Amino acid sequence: MITLAKWSIEDYHNMIAAGILSERRVELLEGQIIEMSPEGPLHRKINDSIAEYLREKLRGSAKIYESHPISLLDSEPEPDIAVVKLPVSLYDSRHPSAEEIYLLIEISDSTLEKDLEQKRIAYAHAGILEYWVVDLKAQQLIVFQQPSGNSYQIQQTYSQGNLSLVACEHIKLSVEKLVSLN
Repeated sequence: MITLAKWSIEDYHNMIAAGILSERRVELLEGQIIEMSPEGPLHRKINDSIAEYLREKLRGSAKIYESHPISLLDSEPEPDIAVVKLPVSLYDSRHPSAEEIYLLIEISDSTLEKDLEQKRIAYAHAGILEYWVVDLKAQQLIVFQQPSGNSYQIQQTYSQGNLSLVACEHIKLSVEKLVSLN
């Protein structure tokens, strides 16, 4: 049996500060340094579109971050989109933590398995209240809610209709706008 050494967030930051990881697109996920997939044009387009839509709908209720680190128990992933609590001054000297995150979104074209397994487990383990995966190939939104241990109690898949974030129930979001490739 092989035992992998786990890295702490402090170890990870020290490697970044020393320039060890400067030429690589990586993130810390449950103590492991994971290579991030390159971002293609469709992924970037959909990411930009969803982030813009969320900024419009959630203005004054939350801050929308794109591809920026968040700090979890033993992870520092860079989700495609993070919807976090206001005020943004909370994050002047640190990254948002699980308690300050309303929603994480991953946009999956080539990373669906990683997003549905590794990231789902890490986000549930950290207590992220709500996690969405945009499956570009199926044009579906997979919604995870109510974290418990390393999983979520609720998993639902949508291709149409409206839904709300648990933290912002009064704001309705169009699933079609979130999964559309146009």
